[in-house]
Amino acid sequence: MLTLRKASDRGAANHGWLKSFHTFSFANYRNPREQGFSDLLVINDDRVAAGKGFGQHPHRDMEIFSYVLEGALEHKDTLGTGSVIRPGDVQLMSAGSGVAHSEYNHSATQPVHFLQIWIVPNVSGAKPRYQQEHFSPRQKRGRLQLIISPEGADGSLQVRQDARVYAGLIDGQESATLTLDANRYAYVHVARGSVDLNGLLLQEGDGVRVREEQALTLSNGVDAEVLVFDLRAQELPEMP
Repeated sequence: MLTLRKASDRGAANHGWLKSFHTFSFANYRNPREQGFSDLLVINDDRVAAGKGFGQHPHRDMEIFSYVLEGALEHKDTLGTGSVIRPGDVQLMSAGSGVAHSEYNHSATQPVHFLQIWIVPNVSGAKPRYQQEHFSPRQKRGRLQLIISPEGADGSLQVRQDARVYAGLIDGQESATLTLDANRYAYVHVARGSVDLNGLLLQEGDGVRVREEQALTLSNGVDAEVLVFDLRAQELPEMP
């Protein structure tokens, strides 16, 4: 069963320097029907003006990853990590017992467009950690590349939850299929472009809750970039 969440139905915030769309309830956007899905709590689609960003702020007991689509995002945290995240880079910060970080547009002239995604962990009070890896267009072209997993398999980043995240680039005649184990849910988010999911046309910003499906096939893409989450079969996130 596929349940579509249209991009136009998302929450929206415009702070001048920041324009954001919220798939699930976040900050001032509260929707009782959109409180996350399985262990997926937040998908924020953020565009930050040149030279602007989020000052240092704390997090605890959350798996937070950033996926840059355009521009460059500068990250600093109280673990002593400092990095610049560009398209193809995936950054995962496990907040654990507590960490503070800042995120700024690295450019003084160009905006940055990125997704920030929160996954609820399966343990509380763990040691904070930071990971970052680059996944090239070749790795994602016409296929679903594993970028996050519990085991850190195949060069993916290691998340403290029974969740796997795949990234794919689908265009023209390309197609990619993910087979789901029994009793698993999934969530599909279109980061850019358009693509068919099992015959359902999706546009940029659309998301789909997936229940009781054995396979997900992405096809007929038009410059599509897609994230697919393989998740536990539960409706709402639960803190450990």
